[in-house]
Amino acid sequence: MQLREVRVIPDVRETIVETLNECRVKFDYVFTTGGIGPTHDDITSECVAEAFGVGKYRDPDTVALLTRRTEERGDTMNEARLRMATFPEGSVLLQQEVSAAPGYRIENVFVMAGVPRIMQMMFQQAVPHITGGQRMLARGLAVDLGEGTIAEGLALVQARYRDIDIGSYPQMRKQSGFTVSIVLRGPDAAVLDRAHTEIMQIMRDLGGNPVEEDPDKAQASAEPED
Repeated sequence: MQLREVRVIPDVRETIVETLNECRVKFDYVFTTGGIGPTHDDITSECVAEAFGVGKYRDPDTVALLTRRTEERGDTMNEARLRMATFPEGSVLLQQEVSAAPGYRIENVFVMAGVPRIMQMMFQQAVPHITGGQRMLARGLAVDLGEGTIAEGLALVQARYRDIDIGSYPQMRKQSGFTVSIVLRGPDAAVLDRAHTEIMQIMRDLGGNPVEEDPDKAQASAEPED
């Protein structure tokens, strides 16, 4: 499965509904994070219900669990907390143990918490509902040359290997100074290896000192070169 798009949108009802309806048709799966807590700005669930044209229901098992957790802390269950037990009709709940308030799936949309640890637990519950595509592999390298210097060579390799994605990510690192991380992604290991070897040689021909790098370390943490 390949990530196609990431969006950051405000807590505005019209924006959320419009974005959901666009993305759930455009993509196989949509994952949302945040906006399912007890406060006034947690409007994701009501927006999901509106986007799908369904009503909402209060899950009695979740109410009982949240009530027990709340009373164990010496607090009182209230209407705000009950919002976390209210879901769009047709939802399949994604349980988690930290706060007890679940996320949920409705058709191809997965609605999860914004707190990273809780979101990760919900995602593990979501995995069985996801049908994966081709496994995407990656190769990486880092080089001490500017993007303007390597741009033409990368473009030529990309033109020869249209079935892979090649990205460059300039970084300023404390120990090694300015570098550019290059990441190649695609489903065929042999093709990735050939393209990776070609790029390494191009970097050497340009006077650089390329080194292999874990592709997961590449981050777009600096501005592109002018």
